[in-house]
Amino acid sequence: HTTLGPSITRHVVTGYLAAQHPPDPEDLSRIQELTDREQEVLKLIATGASNSEIAATLHLSEHTVKTHVSHILTKTGCADRTQAAVLAHRITRGP
Repeated sequence: HTTLGPSITRHVVTGYLAAQHPPDPEDLSRIQELTDREQEVLKLIATGASNSEIAATLHLSEHTVKTHVSHILTKTGCADRTQAAVLAHRITRGP
């Protein structure tokens, strides 16, 4: 028997679940047009970070973050940041 640390166990379980439930191609296509920076912002939205927290993390102004969020919502067809967060979770974890 081998014991794994919590972070390794989480990584293994996440990988296993992703293999069992790959992301929906339609969801993937919805984020395909996002820039690298918009994808970073989307990942932080998915963690529940506020605009000010995202701005501090990425060293941006809040106005710039709001612009990125607006572009994310437009490009993905999401009505609000909650839908964007759900989309991000589906992409990373599968259905």
